[in-house]
Amino acid sequence: MCKNDFFGIYIHIPYCKSKCRYCDFYSAPGAQGVPQPYVDALLRELAKNSRRPDTLYFGGGTPALMTPEQAALLIKEANPLPGAEITLEANPDVVTPETLQGFRAAGVTRISFGVQSADDAQLRRLGRTHTAAGATQALGWAREAGFPEICGDIMLALPEYSNAEFDRTLALLQEGGCTHISAYLLKVEPGTAFYRNPPAGLPDNDAAADFYLYAVQQLEAAGYRQYEISNFAKPGHEGRHNLLYWNCRDYWGVGPAAHSCMGSVRRFWPDDVQGFTAGTTAEQPEGDCTAEDFLLMQLRLTSGLSLAEYNRRGGQFTAAQLAFMRQCVQHGYATFDEHTFRLTPAGMVVQNAILTELL
Repeated sequence: MCKNDFFGIYIHIPYCKSKCRYCDFYSAPGAQGVPQPYVDALLRELAKNSRRPDTLYFGGGTPALMTPEQAALLIKEANPLPGAEITLEANPDVVTPETLQGFRAAGVTRISFGVQSADDAQLRRLGRTHTAAGATQALGWAREAGFPEICGDIMLALPEYSNAEFDRTLALLQEGGCTHISAYLLKVEPGTAFYRNPPAGLPDNDAAADFYLYAVQQLEAAGYRQYEISNFAKPGHEGRHNLLYWNCRDYWGVGPAAHSCMGSVRRFWPDDVQGFTAGTTAEQPEGDCTAEDFLLMQLRLTSGLSLAEYNRRGGQFTAAQLAFMRQCVQHGYATFDEHTFRLTPAGMVVQNAILTELL
């Protein structure tokens, strides 16, 4: 099942200055930064691991609310291999030239900014606390700090969205030196402020699909090659850590709400920051990594699903499913050479419907 030749560690920093209106991730108030007892709890868990990671990912929440000194302690305890990719997620308005220089000195190689839009009115609507000018400034500081990998997020199909808004956001990221861009559709999730009070002007499904296809086209034209349904990179700058997830390799998550897949077994931490900090919670079993999980992950990638590898993992398509895959090719949703099944951008728009037929 999950291969064991690569290994990544995900460290969850759940603290945020404020909750974005679309966010359904587990988080905790963090206006005062990341409490040292929480960092100490992460250090306690990391000390139990002896396997050196190829990648280390600080996700959240807002990991850049840590001090560089806290990040350095966690990186040292994780003991990554030489040349490891070490990613830190950040909001543009929580960093300074000094903290970015500190994170780089601590060993962070990849900084990822949640920019989302270059439209200030849109950012306010989303509940983001930065401005477009602030994002431009933060990207400049990151370049000056010497990060070899600078990443930016774009949200698509936002309220009152337009291709022109996407173009402005792409230009901001491109001019800011981004080597990697994540572009994903807004989803209104239960439990969010947007779910309780939906904003006016949300595009319908057909319009959202058009925005996605336009984004794929424009990103490719700007030199960002699509390698996953929502991820685009300059050649050679793909995110190594998330590829561990999509290729069903070993990763270990640490912190409340973090998930793991180790030796084909999936586990997770309960959503309980107090319990994690106090050491009264533990990882819980979630189930095995199956052939179906592999199919789900591989069809996110533009490299596609190898039928031989799917069969090796215990999967098997019926004659009817193979006929459906060939129909997908005829409709422009996929390519299939009888060995590898790959979704096109149009196929990724209707991925859920395709998966329904294949699972």
